[in-house]
Amino acid sequence: MILKEVLAGVALRGVLAEEIARRDIAGLAYDSRKVEKDFLFFAFQGSRLDGTKFAAQAMTRGACAVLSEMPRPADFAGTWIEVEHGRRALAVAARNFYGRPDERIHFTGITGTNGKTTTSFLIDAILREAGFVTGLIGTIEYRLAGEHRDAANTTPESLDMMQFASELEERGGSHLVSEISSHALELGRVYGFHFHTAVFTNLTRDHLDFHNTMEEYSAAKRLLFSPEGAPAPPFAVLNQDDAASQVMENGQSSVIWYGLSGGAQLCAENVRASFEGLRFDLCYQGLRQPVESTLAGRINVLNILAASGAALSYGIDLGTIARGVARLKAVPGRFERIDCGQPFLVVVDYAHTDDALRNIIQVAREMTKGRVITLFGCGGDRDRAKRPLMGMAAGELSDFVVLTSDNPRSEDPLDIINDALVGLGRFDTPHIADPDRAKAIRRALEEAREGDVVLIAGKGHEPYQVLKDRTIHFDDREMAREILGDLGYV
Repeated sequence: MILKEVLAGVALRGVLAEEIARRDIAGLAYDSRKVEKDFLFFAFQGSRLDGTKFAAQAMTRGACAVLSEMPRPADFAGTWIEVEHGRRALAVAARNFYGRPDERIHFTGITGTNGKTTTSFLIDAILREAGFVTGLIGTIEYRLAGEHRDAANTTPESLDMMQFASELEERGGSHLVSEISSHALELGRVYGFHFHTAVFTNLTRDHLDFHNTMEEYSAAKRLLFSPEGAPAPPFAVLNQDDAASQVMENGQSSVIWYGLSGGAQLCAENVRASFEGLRFDLCYQGLRQPVESTLAGRINVLNILAASGAALSYGIDLGTIARGVARLKAVPGRFERIDCGQPFLVVVDYAHTDDALRNIIQVAREMTKGRVITLFGCGGDRDRAKRPLMGMAAGELSDFVVLTSDNPRSEDPLDIINDALVGLGRFDTPHIADPDRAKAIRRALEEAREGDVVLIAGKGHEPYQVLKDRTIHFDDREMAREILGDLGYV
């Protein structure tokens, strides 16, 4: 493919000379280490690294040109193509280079503060139950036609996503399900992509270190439903129970409204939540289908409804939806139970916002008559304003709280803990604080008695902890099992 075909639709800041426009392009890269002969290299201005610094290295490795929204460095001698928006340019170029697989593969995008991962796993399970070969891109892992791959980002760069979709098509795949983060939408990682179905879960406070205000955060989410550079998705699946859904409605997509409150097109009736999971009737357009799931808590009823709405957009019947839901036994790090024979329940969950923390504590309340012991921390170098809110959520709803470190990054863990204590201190809930997460987990488990629930919140599936000077291996699930073993449980 020649350069002018790769860049068709890209907003350039100048005219390509014909000699340059007709150059053959063998591949695209935004990482100079992956450049090969005749590649087009994309240089981005990042928060920590300046892509122009790698331009010379890319040329040395064989790149035929560098594309960037930044001006040519004074000491750069190769071909420099300046564009209006670097990541949008990459998205358009990647789509062109891989032959626009999103016009043949059905893309489903899920956005929202909480529930994206579980909803994506559910949609994938239902699609596979319906007989489709699928791809899945999300926070925990990527899956391509049954092959599992490590996840780099919740939503990868556009080039990686288009390459993934192209490979899925080569393997006979037909549906790609992806979590779409607000960062990805704002930065242009899915700019110009054609989505068949867009799903909205909810909107609560998060990522304000990046978006500054809730209005900006909401506007970023809306880009999935009212995209720039692409048509609106034919279907939108919206949560009637969340007022932010009104902002997501675009007047062009066919909307499937789901919810637990009255009036939703797609709803759940006769909900029964227990230690073993969920049972309810899935109701849509006068039809009723019993559903059973091992996922816990009423919050997962909403996730199942959202996934069911996406499945309905593909014409999948309610019976197949119910079998797909039952097929998914668990989602790593999402209310994941740790069972070593102890007489109390231990759960690891990714909850790292005040709303998510409230949700999992309420789920625990539904499942036990004993106490709820909540362990949590707050991330460093992130929105400080949500820390006291998380403290308030834990203090208001728990019987005992253990406050510890999450991923402190460059901040002092004690400073982070003190921020959370401002909210926790509004309640008389007994609590302890220990910045050593391993010791804190031990304290929480030693505190538990028969019938209690211990919630270990914040990191979920993550097998690491990010400290000021290094990243270490740390898995809450492994640590809980090790400590339970030390306490005599097997």
